Amino acid sequence: MPKPSLELKGSSFTLSVLHINNQDLDAVAAELDHKLAQAPQFFIGAPLVVNLSGLDGEEVDVAALKQLLTSRQLVIVGVTGASAALNQQAKDQGLASIKAGKQSPVTPPQVRNTKIVKQNIRSGQQVYAKDGDLVIFGAVGNGAEVIADGSIHIYGALRGKAMAGAGGDRHAVIIAQSMEAELVSIAGQYWLAENLQQHCPGKSGCIRLEGESLIVESLPL
Repeated sequence: MPKPSLELKGSSFTLSVLHINNQDLDAVAAELDHKLAQAPQFFIGAPLVVNLSGLDGEEVDVAALKQLLTSRQLVIVGVTGASAALNQQAKDQGLASIKAGKQSPVTPPQVRNTKIVKQNIRSGQQVYAKDGDLVIFGAVGNGAEVIADGSIHIYGALRGKAMAGAGGDRHAVIIAQSMEAELVSIAGQYWLAENLQQHCPGKSGCIRLEGESLIVESLPL
């Protein structure tokens, strides 16, 4: 039989959520530009859902907000946590209204491989472990990127960017002997350097997801 021209199937994708907590778009733009300057390649072209629940009933110009975000090369697919009026504005802009559901238990993907790297990862270099964990015996320098569909273990200093659970594995972790990263991310949830310094300034640690938030646990000496 000939293959049908289209098929509608259920699937799931990891989407980052951008929380807007201020109706002053000038303030939003200033803070957004600051964060984009820290990790531009992490955000550009990535699909985002805009969460408007932090506005606490205040109104915002959704058209202007969309223009602000798309001008920074962010891809907005919809809004969540919005009032009826804001949902209508979003609909007028061609954006989906996404209802956040309860988090269902997720079975982690089967890790099939472990990629082992025995050297320092220098600025401008990128190492990716597809369908597996990444183990690095060395340091990850500023401007370097290490990415894994599974977990990331760094036996040295992490000063660049580390993105674990790139395929959506929410059970992935990032472990490093010295946490000095520019950015850490697990399954799309991320911390920039300023967040990391508040929780684990320059110390060894294990970063993992708990619910929708990242947490860091100290490693035993």
